[in-house]
Amino acid sequence: MFVVFLCGIQLFRTKFDQFEHGHHFRKNNTAYPLFFSLFDLVSLPLCIRGFVYSCKNLSWRLSFEVEYNLYSDIRLDDLETNHFVLVHGGGFGAWCWYKTIALLEEGGFKVDAIDLAGSGVDSFDTNNITSISQYVKPLTDFLDKLPEGEKVILVGHDIGGACISYAAELFPLKISKAVFISAAMLISGQSTLDIFSQQVGSNDLLQRSQIFLYSNGKDQPPSSIDLDKSLLRDLLFNHSPAKDVALASVSMRPIPFAPVLEKLSLSDLRYGSVRRFYIVTPEDNAISVTLQENMINANPPEKVFRLKGADHSPFFSKPQALHKLLVEISQIR
Repeated sequence: MFVVFLCGIQLFRTKFDQFEHGHHFRKNNTAYPLFFSLFDLVSLPLCIRGFVYSCKNLSWRLSFEVEYNLYSDIRLDDLETNHFVLVHGGGFGAWCWYKTIALLEEGGFKVDAIDLAGSGVDSFDTNNITSISQYVKPLTDFLDKLPEGEKVILVGHDIGGACISYAAELFPLKISKAVFISAAMLISGQSTLDIFSQQVGSNDLLQRSQIFLYSNGKDQPPSSIDLDKSLLRDLLFNHSPAKDVALASVSMRPIPFAPVLEKLSLSDLRYGSVRRFYIVTPEDNAISVTLQENMINANPPEKVFRLKGADHSPFFSKPQALHKLLVEISQIR
């Protein structure tokens, strides 16, 4: 098509030169403007179509080369592991990682996304989850069944950060790296609620979005937390595509409250031996940048990355950029 574009330009220039030198018409000939206009209608669209197609083709080639170059220097066999295990946040499910899964698998990585108890397609009743061990059981069962000597990169989002921390305490030898994406990164003796309570009074949107459910009666603590669907976009998806907001609005489930309340016991010997990395989401309306930085300062990871332009759900708002960071982390020796 680029050749068509050049041919169109050449035809246009040739005819213009002929008109200009009077090879076919004289300028004072009344037919001149009519012929020129008719020819213009034919040749100019040809030029424009060729130019637009060429630009699109160039854009595709550049995109392909960027992706190709991303993987061309990676020898997956040389990595400690090429296996990612993705752990969703509160209310989400494995479904939220669909873009990340596709991008990683295209690069040859092995990927598993876990539905925690009462999440995604898991049939367990969220209101009956009474501990973090119960909530995280699908993940711990998965890790327990890994072959001896096999390691994975655990990726946790939101309260999934507490879940991968709990798993790291149980299976430190099976975890190559732990990646926290706008996630609860706790210290021993701390609960997810302890972390999120630091935002009380400063995050009115989060408080307005929460709907506490009391399946055990009003005289008991909440059994789960739902989120106001009308506020989902502003809270979690302020930079995400509309189609992903629609997917989330029909897929999200209540968040079990007991795991949020539970304080974790994390040892330096086990949890502390796992390499940790944190990805900050600067446009996050659910977990503020200030709170993310407080967690980082209180429990410094090996390296911190900032995902420019990302809201609380970068797997929707910045999937390509998130993917490239995960690949980069996998290469860190």
